[in-house]
Amino acid sequence: MPQRNLWLAAASLSVLAHPTSAQQAPAPAASQSQVSEIVVTAQRLDAARSEVEPQLGATSYSMPEAFINNLPSGANTELNQVILQAPGAAQDSFGQLHIRGDHANIQYRLNNVVLPEGLSVFGQALSPRLASNIDLITGALPAQYGLRTAGIVNITTKSGFQNGGEVSLYGGSHGMIEPSIEYGGTSGATSGFFSGSYTGTDVGIESPDGRGTPIHDHSDQYQAFGFLDHIIDETSRVSLIAGTSQETFQLPNSSGLQPDTGFSVNGITAFPSQNLNERQREGTSYAIVSYQKTTDKFTGQASFFTRYSDLRYTPDVTGELLFNGIAQAAGKTDLSFGTQLEGVYKLTDAHTLRGGVIISTDHSTSKTNSQVFNVDDSGAQIGAGPVTVVDNSKATAWTYSAYLEDEWKLLETVTLNYGLRFDQLDSFRHENQLSPRVNLVWKPMDGTTFHAGYSRYFTPPPFELIASTAVAKFVGTSAEQPGTENDLPRSERDNYYDVGAQQKLFGSLIVGIAAYDKEAKNLIDEGQFGAPIILTPFNYAKGFARGVELTANYAHGPFSAYGNLSFSKAQGKDIISSQFNFDPGDLAFIQDHFIYLDHDQSITASFGADYQIEGGPRVGFDALFGSGLRKDGAVPNGDRVPNYTQVNLTSSETFTLPAVGRITARFDIINVFDKEYEIRDGTGIGVGAPQFGPRRGFFGGLTKAF
Repeated sequence: MPQRNLWLAAASLSVLAHPTSAQQAPAPAASQSQVSEIVVTAQRLDAARSEVEPQLGATSYSMPEAFINNLPSGANTELNQVILQAPGAAQDSFGQLHIRGDHANIQYRLNNVVLPEGLSVFGQALSPRLASNIDLITGALPAQYGLRTAGIVNITTKSGFQNGGEVSLYGGSHGMIEPSIEYGGTSGATSGFFSGSYTGTDVGIESPDGRGTPIHDHSDQYQAFGFLDHIIDETSRVSLIAGTSQETFQLPNSSGLQPDTGFSVNGITAFPSQNLNERQREGTSYAIVSYQKTTDKFTGQASFFTRYSDLRYTPDVTGELLFNGIAQAAGKTDLSFGTQLEGVYKLTDAHTLRGGVIISTDHSTSKTNSQVFNVDDSGAQIGAGPVTVVDNSKATAWTYSAYLEDEWKLLETVTLNYGLRFDQLDSFRHENQLSPRVNLVWKPMDGTTFHAGYSRYFTPPPFELIASTAVAKFVGTSAEQPGTENDLPRSERDNYYDVGAQQKLFGSLIVGIAAYDKEAKNLIDEGQFGAPIILTPFNYAKGFARGVELTANYAHGPFSAYGNLSFSKAQGKDIISSQFNFDPGDLAFIQDHFIYLDHDQSITASFGADYQIEGGPRVGFDALFGSGLRKDGAVPNGDRVPNYTQVNLTSSETFTLPAVGRITARFDIINVFDKEYEIRDGTGIGVGAPQFGPRRGFFGGLTKAF
């Protein structure tokens, strides 16, 4: 399995599946023997559990807790900013990630259990502070991974085999403040970990005009997470994960604009854009219960998971009517629950069998209340004020997945992993697929690994984002769509090929290369159409994503560094669902021509370094480079926004104060050169308003262990 640890000096920290949080105090001496026995049992069960979900033949990038803490902002940063340090990850507006040219299509897991998708546009439901390790798994995935396949983000959570924690206060520019607390503890055979945080900031969403602190952009974000683990005996355990994220956002405004639509609301025609008051609230809560049993040859785990999400958009009725001709209050909810039953059996020295069944269901509701104007054939307003259009819907979906695979050790240096996966979707459509998977890994000598793989993928559209919009209700109004055709989104079906190699040089340097090719039918993309910031899925009849990734990692003594460089090309042809959202001229052109996907970025790079000064602070930096996402040119998505480079600096030091104890202080500069750069310019297929990257900010924090 090719695996690249982004901070090699911290590799030892990723040995345990559940390391304790940093700087925890030791348990009382009287309980050390009992704690040690429990820890050894937990480590053995962790190792057995990891055998259920290996990444054989896939490409895995590991980011342990120490790597996260040494990034600028450390664990105070958002999860997407951590993942952007991995190769092939490109940033987009609203905190979105694109892995290897895909839009979204990312599956999140906690301790290898699937976390159902929720409703979230701006917010980050998971915080890096709950992680002891984060793995990004890409490439030709084994059969146990499915439905969301561009990347698997598996977060190994912290636990509490020793008693202790830390409290932190972090903040700085743009009105940012973030207090947080962590605590881990053990009592007998039971251990637990808890974290909680609040983030207040005046840059909740990317700036629409490039200013450092946008107008009307405050956000309040509350997060809590808990993990409880109980060792039943030396062969079994039960665990509970629970968390919540509750966030509110003001939508930022540009200044100095006035409506030019010709509409009026009871005689009002003027409305300064800086006075708009649009807001969005996003909330999600989740829970996972797991039971694990291990014997000499078999390990099985049964997990039950659930997640509830709700999203509410509140418009500025007068302002949006004048600017857009529609003011739509929108509310969406999604309730998911399911089970994940998996096991691994050591058949012989050469064959290891793995299999599993995953069943889940989603129930979603969508309610919109739209204020619009009646218009005549020329588009002129009829009447002095708006009329109301109500459009409500609800739906239920079921997915059934099963897989079986064999890890076959052909030779001492050659392993073949092959299997089959079956997925059934019963939703707006009824679809299924039997998907073969095969990976070959060859290790001809120490430090050298080659891999090649093929995977057939089946990817349903994000159910929670699909709403059966009644297009006909808006005919003859100011919100009438360009067309009326509205085919429901289809599941994407891919043939995915991946090859790569990794080489260790001079004992301290690891370099790697990987190439991939995805050939897609019914390629899924998402866009923001209309005023509410809620994404809508649609399909291209065919498409592809191809690329090459280069990686390098170096660690020696107090110094470590990493660098990633990715080349990618992603295109699609012929939009075949949700057509009413698109201009008929664009649809006609795309029907006969491949165009770049709006999230295509040709060149992406991330790099950074870290140095521990003897007797002094730890200093470091990281940087991102992007050649620019797409914008409209002579054809849809025919051009790109300018390239950008963002450099961030960090420094931290731990010291002891009398009567206070050990304190860790950190200082960070984000976008040190104050580079103003555009992520989006407001044009392109399914692209909303312009968004800019963060401007320079100065941040500092203190952390006290207890």
